[in-house]
Amino acid sequence: MRRQKRDRLDRAYQKGYLAGVKGKSKEICPKEAGPEHQEWINGWREGREDKWNGMQGVSGLHKVAEVTMH
Repeated sequence: MRRQKRDRLDRAYQKGYLAGVKGKSKEICPKEAGPEHQEWINGWREGREDKWNGMQGVSGLHKVAEVTMH
């Protein structure tokens, strides 16, 4: 059975979120412009906010799973 590829924008958001939660800089965004860049930045911002709110480690597992499952 073939696996469906995830939507590019959804995938960019997920990658950005994970980078934000890990505390990485937004300068590592793989795209310089366009909709994928914007989605990556949106995910990064939410990830940073969750990190600042203490949603990392065990307390943040449900959020990371929720983001990566979509």
